Amino acid sequence: MQVNLIVRPLTPFEQLVCEHLCDGLTNAAIAQATAHTEKVIENTVSRVAQAFTLRSNTEINLRVLLALAYRTHFGDLAFDKLNIACKHLQTLPDGSRHCLQHCH
Repeated sequence: MQVNLIVRPLTPFEQLVCEHLCDGLTNAAIAQATAHTEKVIENTVSRVAQAFTLRSNTEINLRVLLALAYRTHFGDLAFDKLNIACKHLQTLPDGSRHCLQHCH
């Protein structure tokens, strides 16, 4: 399935929910972390999926596609959180590190 570009900006709350989703949290865990109900989180995930024009079916896990789409569009901080070196990371002459694919 092809992931389309995002069709509208995400709200800060939608981005926060996506960050938690990318960390592998369930809707219940995201609800607890953000002090919202699971229904609010479910609706937020649904709205973000629409923003990325993603649709689920019986063979596709929408949350996985959404995490991939979000990381592709906004970068992947998961590498930093898990202390895993991004394979696109290059150390520049000044010692700074830069991701050639903009994952960070």
